[in-house]
Amino acid sequence: MHLLADPETWVAIAFVILMGLFAYLGVHRTVLKALDNRSERIRTELAEAKRLKEEAAKVLADYKTRRASAEREAEEIVTSAKAEAERIAADAKAKMEDFVARRTKAAESKIALAEAQALADVRSAAAEAAVQAAATVLSQSVKGALGEDLVAKGIAEVGRKLN
Repeated sequence: MHLLADPETWVAIAFVILMGLFAYLGVHRTVLKALDNRSERIRTELAEAKRLKEEAAKVLADYKTRRASAEREAEEIVTSAKAEAERIAADAKAKMEDFVARRTKAAESKIALAEAQALADVRSAAAEAAVQAAATVLSQSVKGALGEDLVAKGIAEVGRKLN
C-alpha cells in the first residue's frame, strides 16, 4: 500500500482518467479539428499574401515600365526642343546674314550712285569752267561779229560734248 500513498501515483492515475475521459468525449477530435481549421486559415492567408505579393510585383513592373516610357518621352521632347531651337537659331542667323547682305548691297548701291553723281557734278563744273575759260580766251583774241559767232558755236559744242 505504500504505492497508493504516493502523491505522484495519484497524479498519474488522475492523468490517465482525464485522458480516458477526453478520449471518450472526443476532445482529441475537437482539438484536431481546431488545429486543422487554423492550419487551413493560415494556408488561405499565405495564399492571399502570395497573390497580393504577385499583384504588387505586377503593379511595380507596370510603374517601372511607365516611368521608363515617360523618361524616354521626356528625353525625346528635350531632344526635339533642342533641335527646334537650333533650327530656329540657324534660321534667325541666316535671316540676319541675308538682311546684312541686303543692307550692305543697298549701301554699296547708294555709294556707287553718290560717286556717279559726284563725278557728273565734277564733270559739269569742269565743263562750265572750260567753257568760261574758252569764252574768255576767244572773246579776247577774236573781235567783232565773226568772233562772237565762233565763240557761241564753240561754247555750245563744248557743252554738248562734256555733258
